[in-house]
Amino acid sequence: MAMKIGTKESSLEDIRHSLAHVLAMAVLKKFPKAKLGVGPVVENGFYYDFLPPLPITDKDLPELENSMREIIKQNLPFTGKKTSALEAKRKFKSQPFKLELISDFIKEKKPLTVYKTGDTFEDLCRGGHVKNTNEIPLDALKLLKTAGAYWKGDKKNKQLTRIYGLAFESREKLNGFLKMREEAEKRDHRKLGTELDLFVFSDLVGAGLPLWTPKGTTLRNLLDDFVWELRKARGYERVDIPHITKKELYETSGHWDKFKNELLHITTREGHEFAVKPMNCPHHIQIYSRKKWSYRELPQRYASTTKVYRDEQTGELHGLSRVRSITQDDAHVFCRESQAEEEISNIWDIVHEFYKGVGFGELKVRLSLHDPKHSKNYLGKPAVWKRAESQLREVIKKKGVKSMEALGEAAFYGPKIDFLAHDSIGREWQVATIQLDMNMPERFNLTCVNESGKTERIVMLHAAIMGAIERFLSILIEHYAGAFPLWISPVQAMILPVSEKVAGYAKEVMGELKTANVRTEIDESNETLGKRIREAKLQKIPYIVVVGEKEKQSGLVSAQSRSRDLGVIPTKKFIDLISREVSEKK
Repeated sequence: MAMKIGTKESSLEDIRHSLAHVLAMAVLKKFPKAKLGVGPVVENGFYYDFLPPLPITDKDLPELENSMREIIKQNLPFTGKKTSALEAKRKFKSQPFKLELISDFIKEKKPLTVYKTGDTFEDLCRGGHVKNTNEIPLDALKLLKTAGAYWKGDKKNKQLTRIYGLAFESREKLNGFLKMREEAEKRDHRKLGTELDLFVFSDLVGAGLPLWTPKGTTLRNLLDDFVWELRKARGYERVDIPHITKKELYETSGHWDKFKNELLHITTREGHEFAVKPMNCPHHIQIYSRKKWSYRELPQRYASTTKVYRDEQTGELHGLSRVRSITQDDAHVFCRESQAEEEISNIWDIVHEFYKGVGFGELKVRLSLHDPKHSKNYLGKPAVWKRAESQLREVIKKKGVKSMEALGEAAFYGPKIDFLAHDSIGREWQVATIQLDMNMPERFNLTCVNESGKTERIVMLHAAIMGAIERFLSILIEHYAGAFPLWISPVQAMILPVSEKVAGYAKEVMGELKTANVRTEIDESNETLGKRIREAKLQKIPYIVVVGEKEKQSGLVSAQSRSRDLGVIPTKKFIDLISREVSEKK
């Protein structure tokens, strides 16, 4: 029996999903013997995986795109139909990947649905789609690129050719995205990280394991010190933890059952099984558990900036955005439930002060909730989740901000408040998070002794300001295109002596600046002054200081910033200017 696609106006997701089918039709027209993989909707568009008899490259994309437009112009209807396993196997007998999916669906007892486009093309698919290809805007699609992709993401399987496509509601929105993408490519943190000498990857060390240069390390430390400054003012204490643990710790916390396939495992010579830590909270819990606590000693606030490790697949790694070694500015608060609201509010203030300091505008707020329909994905009882979510709603209400709610986006142990930032070219990123956890304290039996001398269950807050520092830095590098504010610039001033005759004076100036804690370098290379100035600008250094015979005679410096020429000024005045900008986080 034919299924109704729906009578409402087709959504952008329906359009994108339909275009994946149209792309498959275009590929089969050019390569009739191609084998079809899957074709889902992704952010900004769609893709489809193929095993063609001949290689498909980016050079083929204009022809395939034109073919797609010709197919769309035929006003072909989309119709869906439930089917039996036997019928599905008959329809796709020449498509081995589809047959494998059919077998998977049978094992998982999932329904089988076939969608037909026009009279000829059929695909194994759950929907939804447009009712007719005439609903697809012809001028708002673009095939973007080809890439290799292992079937089912497993490198043991065959490698297919993946074709990515873009699709939007209008040509204007497509052009806007392409313009933003072009700008994003200029700002790509991988390119700038190399040009500005911030980090490097080594084949001998391994993919997804960034190595930080002195400049990159300076940048990381300045940001982490700022987070610590904000936390220290609110009563946090530093702790330190090891990088490995017995698996029993994660069995108690619930992480082992949920994430054991993503953990890096270690087996000792004696046969003990350890894991390289993918998170820090169970370790911090053990620090809290070292003694009995009176209610008078709570909250206990622990913070540590430390690395965690995830067994990410190589194909999913991407610069600093997706790595195997992740540095977290992690903190956990152990408090009474009655104290949770105030502690969350304090973390909220830290988040806003930090992101104001690093130059982001207003942050959006999202309340990430559990999905009661998939309770097996979460620890704890429904009543506990309801109580925790209500508390977070109350904090948001008292802060007087608008928020959105996201069902199913909670951590597996508790709901969270996520903060979203927009970068300078309009992209949205999730940055900081505050999580209210009533389940870990239950699993680890975390308590305090209350006013009546009785044992009282406590709650736990998880708080990350930058979160994954590597990912945050990828955002920050692209946000500023590498031209960081003065206070976090690894090099704040570059001194350029006009000639060897003034090299001694240039070093005197550098000494004065360094004594005043201005991060300074000197370029005494044999290149022309003009070329050295251009190089300093390419390195995005905030201040360029030129010293010649005239400056030497008068004890002055000639300085310029990225935006203005300061002229010839006393060194002390220049230092005062920089110090003021740094203190104001400019």
